[in-house]
Amino acid sequence: MLELARMSFPRRWPVGFAFVLMAALVGVQPAWSAGTIPENARATNYGSGWECKPGYQRAGSTGCVAVVVPENAFPTNDTYGRGWDCARGHRLVEGACIGVQVPENAFLTAAGDGWECERGYRQTSKACIAINVPGNAFLTDVVYGSGWSCDRGYLARDGACHAIKVPKNGYLSSSSYGARWECARGYRESGDDCVSVVVPANAHLDHSGNAWECNKPYRRQEGGCVSPKP
Repeated sequence: MLELARMSFPRRWPVGFAFVLMAALVGVQPAWSAGTIPENARATNYGSGWECKPGYQRAGSTGCVAVVVPENAFPTNDTYGRGWDCARGHRLVEGACIGVQVPENAFLTAAGDGWECERGYRQTSKACIAINVPGNAFLTDVVYGSGWSCDRGYLARDGACHAIKVPKNGYLSSSSYGARWECARGYRESGDDCVSVVVPANAHLDHSGNAWECNKPYRRQEGGCVSPKP
């Protein structure tokens, strides 16, 4: 540094430029020495700082302490936090990694810290019990509820699937409510039967096919279609 102060610069250089050059020359020297890097640390690839080696974490701004990895865990080399995670098949309980007890007819979740019942079984407390699927039904992927649905043409009632009685001139529908059957075009529902739609003069079946409407310009009146008043 003294040598730099004794250096002479061309008179034509501005004084400010000379100071900038001296600062640049000083800057090429390491901002730290080997003694400034704490134990179990290493210099960073950028700047003039340091970072803890794998398996260690910062203890404030003065040093690095070893990460204590408990049984059934592995180090994560994270800068903050615990610095470790439980191995697959274990879950964190009060600072320790406890094995997940997977009951019969179950499997570990994707995260590896819990379990789920296999298809066809429902979780009850700490066990998986089989879903009782009645005749004319099939398993569903719904976690809650009965776990099954009736086949097409059957309706769930009292834990069983009962055949839907479709009346003459009717057909099964995909409706999720009601009788689950509909009347064919030209017929209308009447109780549990399908009866013919009586279409009056100057009328036609509507878009549903189960009722009628007047031809234009006729209008509906007392069960029939009358001409509009002139």
